[in-house]
Amino acid sequence: MPSKATDRGKKKVVETKTRKKVSKTKKIEKPISAKTAPRSETKIPAKEKKSAAKKLTPREKKFQDIKKKLLAQKKSLLMGAMDALNELPGPTVFPDLGDQATAEMDRNFMLRLRGRERKLLKKIDEAIERIDQNIFGICDRCGDAIDIRRLEARPVTTMCIECKTLEEEEEKLRET
Repeated sequence: MPSKATDRGKKKVVETKTRKKVSKTKKIEKPISAKTAPRSETKIPAKEKKSAAKKLTPREKKFQDIKKKLLAQKKSLLMGAMDALNELPGPTVFPDLGDQATAEMDRNFMLRLRGRERKLLKKIDEAIERIDQNIFGICDRCGDAIDIRRLEARPVTTMCIECKTLEEEEEKLRET
């Protein structure tokens, strides 16, 4: 006996050759509208985007400005690193030992600066990530909000001024 299918609302009943009735749920597809579409698929009109941007607090606006500055600083550092790699002198042999020592010192100094810039790039990336995760501006040590003036002066900081001062004093005591 051939199999037969009938639609009854959302369920589909299928008769098989062995005369057993098997019930399978069939999802009836409806056209997607703005009300039924998932939030990620709907497009937000430009007016709504602007109103969402206007709802930022003054502190969040400052964070977005800081993020722009960090991205510009990162771009600048990367361009400087590319230029430095192209200009970095290789080990050369000079007839005068004084010239040889000066050239080596200059090269080592340049490499040390690039190492510091690499660490700064890592801190910039971490700061941008904290801004994106909405945890930027919170002290890692005490959990209080970091003053916005400190963040503008040193955007890669992770500690408030009190905790940083305390940490520096502890370092001084360990050195002596």
